[in-house]
Amino acid sequence: MSWSWLWTALSLLNYALALVAAVSILRRPREPRAMFAWILALLLLPFVGLLAYLLAGDPRFKRTRRKRHRRQKRISRSLRRQIEAMRKRFGEDATEEERALAEIAEVAVRTSDYMLTTGNQVDIYFEDDDNFNAIMEAVRGAKAHIHLEYYIYQPDETGRQLRDALIAKAKEGVEVRLLVDFVGTFNWTRSFRRTFTDHGIQVASFLPAVPWGGRWRVNFRNHRKIVVVDGHVGFTGGQNIGDEYRGRREKFGPFRDTHMRIEGPAVQQLQEIFVEDWNFTRHEDLSGDEYFPNARAAGEQTVQVIPSGPDRNPRIMHHVLLAAVASARESIAIITPYFVPDSVIVVALQSAAYRGVRVQLLVPATTDHRIVLWAGRSYYQELTESGVEIYEYDHALLHSKVMMVDNNWGMVGSANMDQRSFRINFEVTALLYDHALACHLREDFEALLKKARRVRPESPDHWTFGESVKLGLARLLSPLL
Repeated sequence: MSWSWLWTALSLLNYALALVAAVSILRRPREPRAMFAWILALLLLPFVGLLAYLLAGDPRFKRTRRKRHRRQKRISRSLRRQIEAMRKRFGEDATEEERALAEIAEVAVRTSDYMLTTGNQVDIYFEDDDNFNAIMEAVRGAKAHIHLEYYIYQPDETGRQLRDALIAKAKEGVEVRLLVDFVGTFNWTRSFRRTFTDHGIQVASFLPAVPWGGRWRVNFRNHRKIVVVDGHVGFTGGQNIGDEYRGRREKFGPFRDTHMRIEGPAVQQLQEIFVEDWNFTRHEDLSGDEYFPNARAAGEQTVQVIPSGPDRNPRIMHHVLLAAVASARESIAIITPYFVPDSVIVVALQSAAYRGVRVQLLVPATTDHRIVLWAGRSYYQELTESGVEIYEYDHALLHSKVMMVDNNWGMVGSANMDQRSFRINFEVTALLYDHALACHLREDFEALLKKARRVRPESPDHWTFGESVKLGLARLLSPLL
């Protein structure tokens, strides 16, 4: 009798708290599917659903963004000036391709407040060792400061190799700051952390998920990958620091990623993003001119680095992707390791395919998150039936996050094509308004495509009973992934 009373009391408590959580969901409207999925979890999963909502359900995140005073003072005027310049440059005499680029650029500038930069030199790496070696070379050549920001930094051979290079520069008097995500580096030991700090390297953990610090949510992870050396050389893309990201762990096998080295004015945008995140985490103002030396031209390429995250316009990535898809006249090519689109992205890709644009999507055949893989597969039928070409790649663990449009525009960054990257995580993306860079990305895409298996339109009867249940469950949970 006592156990029955206790269970009744706990059930009433659960549903009372679930009701409060449901009211909170209803008072902050967002995607209906996500709202419904959370309310369903609260009702059908006693206590488990409530705990999951407390840890990861609330999409709100507020922080004061502190940009360089000079930039903050002039940003509105610069924004208007650049938009006017784009319209003048791509006026009546502009080609159709130039007007399409101008449309993407205007959307990206208006939604992110980050300008286009010219005079850049961009080197793209597809082999992970090439990228890591380039970072090591830049670190060894540092004279004033080194800023690094990573979601995952493994305490393995690769992590120790970079650590030792950073320690050597710190001993020379170079300022070294390392910002890592708390969840992404949860496997760090105190002794490993001390090997940095004992040698003068400043280390900070982004948004610790600890109750005694008042921050107990596991959401809002910093998924960015940034390296800035002396304010002149920068790196960004999809590669974390760790043996698996160089294909050196048998569990994961070969790894395939896309990363970039940037020299020129766009590096200052990477620096601004790092400085803002560092200030939020450590309350240290790094807005001085020593961290933002005069930008010098290093090439002829136009680049725009844009941050996205829950503290900004929550639709930045949607706006940019939709503008790019709408501008396409011939082709759209996408590589993403995690494909869990919302209805907006699905309809946009279908519409492009219906109007004759060749839309190709390359995703991994295996992944470290099986539910994400099945959630993505649940969209295959409706996409392939509209003419979208889907390919699964199984020769390596595909980790690149890349998009190309008409061989004139490209995008490389840290954001996956899923709702977590688009709305919850902090991400950084480089938009490349350059024919040569877009063609370089396309060449790599075509090489991968030759080893991939094309997914053909199939009826639902193709799946076994167990597979169809997996697809349905994964699709149901997709708003939460």
